[in-house]
Amino acid sequence: MTDNHHAEVAGLLLAAGGGRRLGGRPKALLEHRGRLLVEHAVGVLRAGGCARVHVVLGARAEDVRARAGLSGCVLVDNPGWAEGMGSSLRAGLDSLAGTGARAALVSLVDQPGIGPAAVARVLGAYEDEKTLVSAAYDGTRGHPVLFGAAHWPGIAATATGDRGARTYLKQHAAAVRLVECADVAEPYDIDTEADLRHLE
Repeated sequence: MTDNHHAEVAGLLLAAGGGRRLGGRPKALLEHRGRLLVEHAVGVLRAGGCARVHVVLGARAEDVRARAGLSGCVLVDNPGWAEGMGSSLRAGLDSLAGTGARAALVSLVDQPGIGPAAVARVLGAYEDEKTLVSAAYDGTRGHPVLFGAAHWPGIAATATGDRGARTYLKQHAAAVRLVECADVAEPYDIDTEADLRHLE
């Protein structure tokens, strides 16, 4: 498995959420270990082996651009971010069209318990543009997920509301390779005030 092979996979960070249950604090701008959550999440993708990273911004995108150190990333604005994660996934996949990427490794900004080890495992399962991989936690599908480019049109067509790729992955469950990551990562989300205790 050469690094060149992994160069075909772009990291896609979904960081557009408005943090509705956090009193409207965009998740990208929360702090973790002395950095903004969006910076932390980009660092995780890079450390896990994604040289190219596209970041989808939505809520307070101008603030995120101004405050976050995201040099070297492609920043993608999703004006429809309030519709849910599906619109951000579509915007991100759109932004990868024509870049030469043959797969997208998708992660969420609000899951700081998922680190480079899980990213590297999912990336390691990449074969070609037909690959579908999902991290699993004690057998349950979670993030990150990796979609070969052959699947992007089908995912975009079914990514609505907050569902993201869930519908597509269910329809193609037999083709999804699960990579167990419970031993190296925790898949909690930062959604509510109570979840903020996970941030350091």
